[in-house]
Amino acid sequence: MIVWLDGAHDPAENMRRDRALLAAAESDAEPVLRLFAFHPCGITLGASQSAERVLDLERCRRDEVPWAMRPTGGRAIFHAEEWTYALATPIEHAGWGGTQTQAYERMSDLIVRSLRSLGVPAELARPGRAERSLADACFAATTRHEVVVEGAKLVGSAQRRTQRALLQQGSVLLGDGHLRLADYVRSADPSWRDALRRRSASAAPWLGCAPALDRWADALVAELPADTRRVEGARGLFLLTLEKHGSYTAALTNPEA
Repeated sequence: MIVWLDGAHDPAENMRRDRALLAAAESDAEPVLRLFAFHPCGITLGASQSAERVLDLERCRRDEVPWAMRPTGGRAIFHAEEWTYALATPIEHAGWGGTQTQAYERMSDLIVRSLRSLGVPAELARPGRAERSLADACFAATTRHEVVVEGAKLVGSAQRRTQRALLQQGSVLLGDGHLRLADYVRSADPSWRDALRRRSASAAPWLGCAPALDRWADALVAELPADTRRVEGARGLFLLTLEKHGSYTAALTNPEA
């Protein structure tokens, strides 16, 4: 596996990069775990959601809040104060592919182990129903293989599968920034924000304010096999542009070529 500590981009660019990684995985590229953030903060919607139905697009425009459609499913997220990941892998890969359930289990287990190594008492969720009024929000309900802390949802994940590859995206909450979704979802009423707050959790009590993304990268790599390779920032752009991948070994030898 390659762990790419990619840094921060706007919602559209982050989703473009994840689609490119999925396309690479369809050509049998080595699995890539991309770690990133959002700047500026913004919204992503699940692939089956309608922006016109879910969002107050005029208010998004007025407040200059960017939004984008995710290639994966799930529901809306306001991306702020979080660590974000995307795993792209061929389905046939023995370590990270497999069925939908197997892929979720492996990634969720890795996330739990990495967070626990940082002192966060994370654990796998027991499924729960969303409150009906929160049906448009990702962090309103937990499903199997998602990650919680003290019974509330800490990590939201969604997956897309093609014939040959899968992409799993997810967010680890580090504060209350995700609650800003209440300002832009059409279905939100005065109680919406508080209801979402009850359903979700933040790792801030254990990690402090604005923990650096490379702190999580270090914890993840420590839990991965010894042959895991790590690239940072623009040095990982080759992962998006190789057309016939097979292996990234040559590119990693000279990542700026």
